[in-house]
Amino acid sequence: MASIMRRAMRSTAGVTQKVVRVVHRAPAPIQRSVATKAAEISTYTNEEKGAANTTDYRIFFKAGAKEISPWHEIPLYTSDNCLNYICEIPKETSAKMEVATNESSTPIKQDIKKGKLRFYPYNINWNYGMLPQTWEDPAGKNEQLNGVAGDNDPVDVVEIGTGTHRSGGVYKIKPLGVYAMIDDGELDWKVIAISHDDPKAHLVNDVEDVEREFPGELTKILHWFRDYKMPDGKPANEFGYDNKCLNKEFTMDVIKETHEAYVHLKSGARPNDEKLSLV
Repeated sequence: MASIMRRAMRSTAGVTQKVVRVVHRAPAPIQRSVATKAAEISTYTNEEKGAANTTDYRIFFKAGAKEISPWHEIPLYTSDNCLNYICEIPKETSAKMEVATNESSTPIKQDIKKGKLRFYPYNINWNYGMLPQTWEDPAGKNEQLNGVAGDNDPVDVVEIGTGTHRSGGVYKIKPLGVYAMIDDGELDWKVIAISHDDPKAHLVNDVEDVEREFPGELTKILHWFRDYKMPDGKPANEFGYDNKCLNKEFTMDVIKETHEAYVHLKSGARPNDEKLSLV
């Protein structure tokens, strides 16, 4: 975390966020989205198993005829300084889909809470997913954030582009910034990104560009993730670094260090005390 901490002060400099009150819409009917045309990486395909809208439903990944793990076998970095990400939850849907890091081949499944399929209280307004080959180590404490440690998951992505991504789709993105969300005392990074082929992708390279091209969007993201548990009677989530979305340089340090944590876990250099699936 040392390089992340050194950049914390300068990464927030010059970023001003307009405070607005966000009024959430009434819950929309639960439905799975139909993707608009957004360029997927065609190397990877999916196979669905189990009935949809049940606890048995899974989305498996394939490269050719071979079943692969999206967490372990899809590379993080691309050859042109972008990143790969796996979409778990398409924009304007509410089913809490996630890569199952404790199951062999780590397919996507719907989270379960108290024996029932889990849904957000209202739709998420952005494509949401994870960075492959990253891991937020629950033994790695961030002393600049009062010692909070990682949440034992891959790093999350909030993709702000205009297209709708597909659950199970693999997309190339440009990282732009990151929020340090603290959820139930655990550090849960939220990388803000845009698809590399989005019509506005060439206009945004860092946090200040997002403020210019997508005015108010960062504040909406902050408020959405701060408040989404409150309808269930839970307290609001907190954010480190004075609620700021940190800049791209800081973001790339977060990604680098969480990738290194993943490599240590996968290689066996760090004991797999959490009993995660490494295949």
